[in-house]
Amino acid sequence: MYLFKRVADLREALRQEKKAGKRIGFAPTMGALHQGHISLVNAAKTQCDIVISSIFVNPTQFNDPKDFEKYPVTIKEDILALTAAGTDILFLPSVEEMYPGGVNGEHRHYGFGYLETVLEGAYRPNHFQGVGIIVHKLLEAVEPDDLFMGQKDFQQCMIIKRLLEITGIPAKLHIIPTLRETDGLAMSSRNMRLSPSERQTAVQVSRTLLYMKENIKQLPFDTIKKNAWKQLQDAGFQPDYVEIADAENLQLLQSPLPSGRMVMLIAAKLGEVRLIDNMITE
Repeated sequence: MYLFKRVADLREALRQEKKAGKRIGFAPTMGALHQGHISLVNAAKTQCDIVISSIFVNPTQFNDPKDFEKYPVTIKEDILALTAAGTDILFLPSVEEMYPGGVNGEHRHYGFGYLETVLEGAYRPNHFQGVGIIVHKLLEAVEPDDLFMGQKDFQQCMIIKRLLEITGIPAKLHIIPTLRETDGLAMSSRNMRLSPSERQTAVQVSRTLLYMKENIKQLPFDTIKKNAWKQLQDAGFQPDYVEIADAENLQLLQSPLPSGRMVMLIAAKLGEVRLIDNMITE
């Protein structure tokens, strides 16, 4: 695996591969890697000739500076995991490389519209602008044919889909299903911050989503959401939201769609750790 820290060096290396007609797959990450991240690399390997991953903890998408400071950093382990998975190139830039004008400099504003006003957008103002800024920069650096992201960050995937439309970047977006631990907990870098007892409790998020999914055709949505909220509170969570939405546009729903997929979404705090997860109806 080759490691690059500068955009110019990465572009030069990729220029040769693109000249040779190689298909480039890209899986951006913030590090603290787990098997969910590796599943993105594996998916890219099945469809692309060259697989690139990036590790960059992006300061502009954190509303709480403490959350940014506490984000787990495990670079040595990450490099070993990406190497073992067969990643061809790792892009590991500094904050200065990605933000030469400074993190607080002027940045483009993206017209994400409704998508950034609900759920995560409502609880984390400007979060998705930060995501848009850095993903746009990374896409310009890599110029991939295919982009691989995880379904666990469902709303973020929809934001990136919109970003590709806004910018006209021709990368094809692949959303890879959420990988879960054996008890059902969605794999997440934030799980590292859970205490052993919190880790046992955390599985209640996926159990609650499963309850919602199983009852989505049987019970009124208000009842489902109230019961789900209570399940989380009884387990010791502080829920931010429990919602059901159209999986195509994230419009919040009060009753089942006549056709099309629906997505159930939860964000809830357990101690100091905020967990998000979702499930999609088949």
